Amino acid sequence: MRVIVDAFGGDNAPLEIIRGASLAVAEYGIKVILTGKRDEILQTAEKNGVNLDGMTIINAPGVISMEDEPRSILREHKESSMAEGLRSLAAGEGDAFVSAGSTGALIVGATFYVKRIKGISRAALAPLMPGINGPFMLIDSGANVDVRPEMLLQFAHMGSLYMSNVMGDGRPVKVGLVNVGTEDTKGGDLQHQAFMLLKESGLNFVGNIEARDIPFNVADVVVTDGFTGNVILKLTEGVASALMKNIKDIFMTNAITKAAALMVKPYLGDLKKKMDATEYGGAPLLGISKPVIKAHGNSNANAIKHAIRVAADFAQKGVIEKISAAVKPEESLSD
Repeated sequence: MRVIVDAFGGDNAPLEIIRGASLAVAEYGIKVILTGKRDEILQTAEKNGVNLDGMTIINAPGVISMEDEPRSILREHKESSMAEGLRSLAAGEGDAFVSAGSTGALIVGATFYVKRIKGISRAALAPLMPGINGPFMLIDSGANVDVRPEMLLQFAHMGSLYMSNVMGDGRPVKVGLVNVGTEDTKGGDLQHQAFMLLKESGLNFVGNIEARDIPFNVADVVVTDGFTGNVILKLTEGVASALMKNIKDIFMTNAITKAAALMVKPYLGDLKKKMDATEYGGAPLLGISKPVIKAHGNSNANAIKHAIRVAADFAQKGVIEKISAAVKPEESLSD
């Protein structure tokens, strides 16, 4: 399995990216292809003692930053590490692609260079989020601010196929629609029409779900528009960070609480890991014709390692082929 990795995407590139790639090669036996400035990659690896065995490098002289206009990946930054990686994926030089770079540029580049699956209206960003009983998928989380009901139906089908094939444990995948109430009549026209489509879709649709219930795994696939999804994503990340900080502050109050902290330290570590979305390896960009994974912008080596693992699983499980086979001429999907 060959995974192409954008060595210059994200806040901690290239060091944390190549460290994560090295860990993935050693731990999972995955072949990694790095894209980026060859000389800088080699110098960084040598300076920091990173083993590049099992990796090859495709030289790419440019870098697209988080501040650059996303469509510049097609023009001013078409020689960037991200663009080169996506073109290499499209050309069959690798089986999947991972980048911690600009989300907007990745969506534009993947859509233009790699192309959408025929019949899919829009690609959707679908991160796995920590729930009380395990991860759930949030789709879409930022790729599509304005959507039609038919797009939400496609998101639900793609998410269901991904979760059942990559994350499946034998249980039927539950699909929920984010709304301001659980009643069938809640929401606006978008939610009303999407509700009816999902109800008749053949999916295991559990109905409307409220934001407060999402972390309790009421659904395995949480469907919404990109604007709402991004708000949910960022709020969840913020609440998790605030919660861990408050817990830490409580335990650091005095000598008694510090002693208590030592007793529960292993359990707090488990909680922190459970609440860490990077443990699930980034967000698949569903609807693209080959596996693309968006890692968090501030990913460290461990997060990149997991993103590479998930990218390989994504490719091996044949999810894209299943989505492609399920696309109907009228642009709806079925399992």
